[in-house]
Amino acid sequence: MPGHFEPLPGGGAAVALDDVEISIIRSLAVQLLELIGPGPGEDAPDDPLAELFAEGPSEPPKDPVLRRLFPDAYSDPEKAPDSPAAAEEQRAYSSEFRRYTENDLRAGKRENALSVVRTLDALTPALDGGAVLKLSVEESRQWLGSLNDLRLAIGSRLEITDEDDTDLLYRLPDEDPRKPMVMAYLWLGGLQETLVSTLMP
Repeated sequence: MPGHFEPLPGGGAAVALDDVEISIIRSLAVQLLELIGPGPGEDAPDDPLAELFAEGPSEPPKDPVLRRLFPDAYSDPEKAPDSPAAAEEQRAYSSEFRRYTENDLRAGKRENALSVVRTLDALTPALDGGAVLKLSVEESRQWLGSLNDLRLAIGSRLEITDEDDTDLLYRLPDEDPRKPMVMAYLWLGGLQETLVSTLMP
């Protein structure tokens, strides 16, 4: 179990983490929460009706990481629109879609990251350090979503756009300042892959 998730009887997953790994994942999840920002109801008095009809932003985020986490729904980076009119239509569709979906998407990503923090904070440390994290099926899904978001965020900072970029990361010299971020990216990818396998029938 060390270093990778294994399925639990009856559903869910477990992984043994040392203190450093726990600290890294928790820190990254907190940074993700700070990046995503508070929910629409967290800065204002509770008004369920107003929150239900609250519209989200219509423009893509300026931060490249947030743009990666909340991409335009109707744009294809590999295929440019055929004409200025088609580009304008694409922007209009993306803007409308974003207005009605981004708040919910942010809330989902926020809840996933909060689940990571809560489950790590609830761990009982082992006598020799570290702990065994045991997740329910629902918590496993939330972790999977958050691991994916963390990898997208780190990948964006590393300017990873395709598999060829990932291959280059393995060959970075140790003195490269990106190396720690690369190691976190690759490690989270391994965790994500083994967690996916625990959720497969």
